[in-house]
Amino acid sequence: MGKDREGKFHPKKGKPSGSGRESKLGLREGMNPAALKRDEEITEKYTSGEDELAPNVHMRHINRNTEKGDEEEHLAPESRQAEAVNERLSRDDFMELSTHHADNCITLYMPAHKYGVEVNERQDAILFKQLLQQAQQQLQQRGLARDQLETILQAGYELQQDDAFWRRQQRGLGVFIAQDYFRYIQLPYSVDRQCYVNHSFYTNPLLPLLNSREQFYLLVISKRKATLYEADAFGMKEVPVEGMPRGIDDVVHFEEKDDQQLFRTGSSGAGHGANYHGIGSGKPDEKANISMYMDEVDETLWKEVLSTKHIPLLLAAVDYMIPIFKKRTHYRHIVDDTLSGNFEYESINSLYEKAREKMKPYFDKNRREALEQYGNNSGNGLTSTMPDDIIPACYYSRVDTLFIRKDAQLWGNFNEQDNKLVLHPAEQPGDECMVNAAAAKAIETGAAVFMLDRDQMPAGSPMAARMRY
Repeated sequence: MGKDREGKFHPKKGKPSGSGRESKLGLREGMNPAALKRDEEITEKYTSGEDELAPNVHMRHINRNTEKGDEEEHLAPESRQAEAVNERLSRDDFMELSTHHADNCITLYMPAHKYGVEVNERQDAILFKQLLQQAQQQLQQRGLARDQLETILQAGYELQQDDAFWRRQQRGLGVFIAQDYFRYIQLPYSVDRQCYVNHSFYTNPLLPLLNSREQFYLLVISKRKATLYEADAFGMKEVPVEGMPRGIDDVVHFEEKDDQQLFRTGSSGAGHGANYHGIGSGKPDEKANISMYMDEVDETLWKEVLSTKHIPLLLAAVDYMIPIFKKRTHYRHIVDDTLSGNFEYESINSLYEKAREKMKPYFDKNRREALEQYGNNSGNGLTSTMPDDIIPACYYSRVDTLFIRKDAQLWGNFNEQDNKLVLHPAEQPGDECMVNAAAAKAIETGAAVFMLDRDQMPAGSPMAARMRY
């Protein structure tokens, strides 16, 4: 698509999809002529090419007001509105996704972009269309009729056409589609492209979000300003603080009054207002000025933000300012380690990377302690690296802590009533990913679940567990 001088996209003129360009995606090879024709008819209904919109498709914004009659009458009866899952992903949110079962549950994961040429050229929307086509092929192989395909995939193709949605992405996207069910979650980390069609959703890529509850504050102080940030394992944002002094000159002023040289302390912050003092032989020394400035920053932060908080606060400032603030602050959750230097002109992304590295032991604490407990119990029969033992134990609430290898997949099925587990070396009809199913069951029964890199896994196994009994 081309853009005009205002940055708006205009579709190319030409034939709709089905003209042969889609075959370049490699999604239709080996399909019989009848299936190919049916595939093209359904795709053609919604698209006119890899990155073009069919002119006769009614676009529906995911947040529009559906109570307006003039819009409602254009919707097909089976259209469903995409609903966002809370980005902070509570346990209840996770359980809603992991326990949903239907004949055809479609899970799509893909990397996404917040800005850049990828957004301008709609690369995320194009990739999403390819994933929908991949899901369509799998559904056809499962024997779905044309009307069933349309019913399930229509909302996905409508979302693919929503330009506003694709301009509001994070680093990753997960989409969950089934009959009368359509959810998506924007992820603060990148994920691999994946299409999973089964009788349940694939939720393992959400585990890092579920397990990363740790937050911290970063306070960047210089003589010119003090800025507070709130951060977690995936990003950081500035926290506006009402009344924060605009540097040391906002707290300590020198003025002439009645032929007497005075300095004035006080600002628009949370202190006690302006106070005037005679200075005798000269102005206060630099250390006294900084101390008054630190008092004002601390009192403002305490009043506006920190008095009810109990999360770590990391300090970033030149060396001599840090001990002055630590000595005078009311807050009792200051991190021992610090960022030393002048960060007044540092970008937020660069600041976050440095702060995240300092806080890495804090984020790794739960995982590290869980692995230590696993090691301490390795000799008493309460640990296992055998999937044949671990998977049933997850269903029967025996697992206290579960470790799964990132990207591990074991195909098979488990009959909970008969306690019968069948695993296959490759996916067979009727199989599901038992690593995904076991992790969902473990969380449902209150276990802690950690996703680890291969070199972090006990014994290099795809699964490991510490049992309750």
